[in-house]
Amino acid sequence: MCLLLGAPGVGKTLLVKRLQKLSSRDGTGDLGEPPPTRPTVGTNLTDIGAQKKITIRELGGCMGPIWSSYYGNCHSLLFMIDASNPTQLSASCAHLLGLLSAEQLAKASVLILFNKIDLPCYMTMEEIKSLIRLPDIIACAKQNITTAEISARKGTGLARVLRWLQDQHRTSS
Repeated sequence: MCLLLGAPGVGKTLLVKRLQKLSSRDGTGDLGEPPPTRPTVGTNLTDIGAQKKITIRELGGCMGPIWSSYYGNCHSLLFMIDASNPTQLSASCAHLLGLLSAEQLAKASVLILFNKIDLPCYMTMEEIKSLIRLPDIIACAKQNITTAEISARKGTGLARVLRWLQDQHRTSS
C-alpha cells in the first residue's frame, strides 16, 4: 500500500489520475489535457497498473487529524506540497514532521513531491528546502526520503514518480 497525503488543494487527485494514465502507456506519450477533479472527501483507492499492481490510498487533506488511522500496511508514502503556496508551507512541514515521527511509518520509503512547478509563482525546491530546513529533517528521519519537483497538470516529473513507485514495490512485500 502507498499512502498519498498532503494539504487540501495540492493536487493529489490529479496526480493519481495522471499516474494511472501514464502507467497504462508504459510511461510514454502525451498525457493530454488534465482531467477534471474534485476535492477528496474521505479516501480514494486507486490501482496503478505498472509492472506490478500498486495500490495508492489518497486521503483528503481535510482528514489530516485522522491520517494515522491509515498508517498500517503502508510500504511507501507520497507527500505532496504545493510549491506555489507559501502560506501553506508551514502547515505542510508540520504534517510532514508528524508523519516522519510516526512509529508505524518508520520503515516506509517517502517521496516528497513539490507540485505546481508550472505556475509562475512557484518556489524553487532550494527555496522550500531552506524554508522548512529539509536537509535537517532528512538527516533526522528514520525513513529513506527522496524529493521531486513535479507538475501534475502538465505531467512534468511524473515518469520519475512512477519509476520510484515501481522500485519501492519491487523491494517491498
